[in-house]
Amino acid sequence: MITWMQRHKKYLIITIWISTIAFVGAGFVGWGQYSYGDKAGGVAKVGNVEITMGELQKAYSNLYNQYNKVFQGNFDEEKAKSFGLKRQALQQLIDQSLILNLADSYDLQISDEELLAEIKTQEYFFDKNVFDKEIYKQVLATNNLKMKDYEADVRKQLLIRKTLNLLPVEVNENELAILDTVMKIADKINYKILSDEHINIDTSDAVLKQFWETMQHNFMSEVSYEVKYIKQTKVSNTYKEAKINEYYLENKTHFKDSEGKILPLEEARKAIISELNENATKDLALRAYIAYKKDNLGEDIAVQNATISASKNPFNEEVLENISKLSTASPFMKPILVNGEYFTFELVKINPSVVKTYKEAKAEVLPLYIQEKKKSSLLELANNSLATFNGKTTDFITSIDADKLKDTSVTSANEFLKQLFTQNKRRGYVTIGDGKVVLFNILEQKLLDNTNANQGDTVLKLKSAMFNEGLIKDLRNKYKTEIFIEGL
Repeated sequence: MITWMQRHKKYLIITIWISTIAFVGAGFVGWGQYSYGDKAGGVAKVGNVEITMGELQKAYSNLYNQYNKVFQGNFDEEKAKSFGLKRQALQQLIDQSLILNLADSYDLQISDEELLAEIKTQEYFFDKNVFDKEIYKQVLATNNLKMKDYEADVRKQLLIRKTLNLLPVEVNENELAILDTVMKIADKINYKILSDEHINIDTSDAVLKQFWETMQHNFMSEVSYEVKYIKQTKVSNTYKEAKINEYYLENKTHFKDSEGKILPLEEARKAIISELNENATKDLALRAYIAYKKDNLGEDIAVQNATISASKNPFNEEVLENISKLSTASPFMKPILVNGEYFTFELVKINPSVVKTYKEAKAEVLPLYIQEKKKSSLLELANNSLATFNGKTTDFITSIDADKLKDTSVTSANEFLKQLFTQNKRRGYVTIGDGKVVLFNILEQKLLDNTNANQGDTVLKLKSAMFNEGLIKDLRNKYKTEIFIEGL
């Protein structure tokens, strides 16, 4: 199935993101180093829509977990690399952005009512089969998601769905009849499974370096920023009762219970003092920021140094994103809150992305080289064995009889059969997602008498996928796509 998904991802990538509303609860999966091109603030821009690193990481995580379910928990980073999962995630976001540009041209929007209605259908926010607002908040907090970010995600997916719904696809009786006939075709085959398990590869520096030289621009260092910064620790003051009362009267709408009712002063006291301390901390941070810009800092304020990049960031993503927008002509960043403390940054130097040396890139190059060489060696073995191989012979099987191939997993067998029944050759081979190659020889073929019901949904999905692929191709010509990230 997986290789079939890879080969036909031009259809499947669309159906995946059409059916997926904002990712919650599956666990976040990221990756290590990556390299920016000219614009470190984002990874791509499609028409008027920008794609951020956070969106790319979330799309990658979502795809990773989908594949992990297919592999029944046996999916890992090595498989993710072999599947080009990062490229898939970026392409998914690009295709979404193309549809969002189209939605903008139609002036389509998602109302608050539509957004709320969709969120209320999502079962992971239910308590006793009913949407629960507190559970909604808890689930988002547990997954480190801000409510506004999650709702923006849902709104975006709803907008994509609404746009595509303007372009309906219908199924006719002839198409149903054709699919029914296809599903009746049965083959008796002789097949043999080849794997790269016993293929030995020369991984000496001589051959590995030669391989690296052909693709060295795919191995870039990441952009890093040398900065200076000052820190304002959280204030913890004691306030007079009059000050607490005054602040409460002016800001009582800040202090509400779970039902939205304003808390009385005594119940809100702790929150009031906390808010007063937050305001005092921010005020001191802003004063220090102004003094820092004027080179007039007090002797008691220490200026520290740091080098920040995507993989080495002691602060958070927001800090990196804001620093990436600074320049040496305008190097100061206003105070930003990180874990209860305010930091003010001064950009000193930008270290741009450069090609890694062979030594620096070797750890990344090695698995790619082994994978490519094993793949080419396995295909060479398949071609050399094709005319003379003799494997196992099946009874008559159809494209849905994966359970009848006992010497491989149902997932791999299903994937093989889906490809087999699209072949126009009697003898050949197909590659499947676990890195194996299956040789086949069709001995006999016949048409079964059974009738396949409920084909309408299958035809509709196929037609929708093909229609959407055509739409995406048209939109690619209409909206310019710029990619600022390298090495995927």
